[in-house]
Amino acid sequence: MPRPEQLSLFPTPGRPPDLPAPIVTLPDLGQNPSLAAGAGAFQEHMLRQGFSPNTVKAFRSDLHLLAQYLGGGTPVRRIGTQRLDDFLHWLQYERAMPCNAKSYARRMTTLKVFFKWLSDVGVMREDPAAALIHQPVPSRLPDILYDDQVDALLTAARALRDQPDKPDVRPYLLLSLLLATAIKKSECMAIALDHLDLRATDGPTLYIRYANPRQSHKERKLRLPPDIAASLAAYRTQYAPRARLFECTARNLEYVLTDLAQRANLPDVSFEMLRMTAAVRDYRTGMAPDVLRQKLGLSHITWADTGEKLRRLAEPAL
Repeated sequence: MPRPEQLSLFPTPGRPPDLPAPIVTLPDLGQNPSLAAGAGAFQEHMLRQGFSPNTVKAFRSDLHLLAQYLGGGTPVRRIGTQRLDDFLHWLQYERAMPCNAKSYARRMTTLKVFFKWLSDVGVMREDPAAALIHQPVPSRLPDILYDDQVDALLTAARALRDQPDKPDVRPYLLLSLLLATAIKKSECMAIALDHLDLRATDGPTLYIRYANPRQSHKERKLRLPPDIAASLAAYRTQYAPRARLFECTARNLEYVLTDLAQRANLPDVSFEMLRMTAAVRDYRTGMAPDVLRQKLGLSHITWADTGEKLRRLAEPAL
């Protein structure tokens, strides 16, 4: 049976009053804006959504190339699939500096994301990039743990938790938390005690929060393992955290994972490996792709690559 879907995201808060107003707003686009105007509005959209500086820079560069080819004053509604196909052909075979495979794949992604956004906000009636055939560049699959390796880690963590002379619940709490939530290392280190709701009606819950308003779209609520209350009570008795769940350095927790791996006779285990392991396990149990994307806190752009990797890792062996 597929497990229940992940809890929905809580509403994105509005723009705080101390932030500057957008440079370009949607009403400024009019009924049939130029490619240059659309690209400018899209850049502002990315900034408001908290896209990384590198992503904004790359997309801006890609759309600048498109404007060079088609003309920045070209109305976006005059841009059809054939013109985008011609642009992609130019990138590969006619441009003075042809794209390598990785750059070509990214520029394809830029076209798909940009024109889908124009369609979503009602500027274009149809998405001309939807019919483009996206052939992503194969990349190395992330390292994950097999089921028996996860079991070995959990066994080692329980042994530390239950040892009679000097029990240590922190390894088990950390491991079970990462396997249940698939959060990143930085998100784990930022967990405050008041981000944990152990009395929620639908089960123990973790709220992932960001101080930067531009990253508020990554905020989400995640299900915690059923035994988290007992683990947390024992952990608070042993470590007495005052504000944050883990009041130590990230390196300390990396050492905890390294020690667990050694006790389980496994190679090194990292936060990222556990994050991808948890994601693959969710994928295999039938979690809907978009729900899993939200659980991981990924944008649609990043999910295009990560989701394909998870699919390849989760599919049956040939």
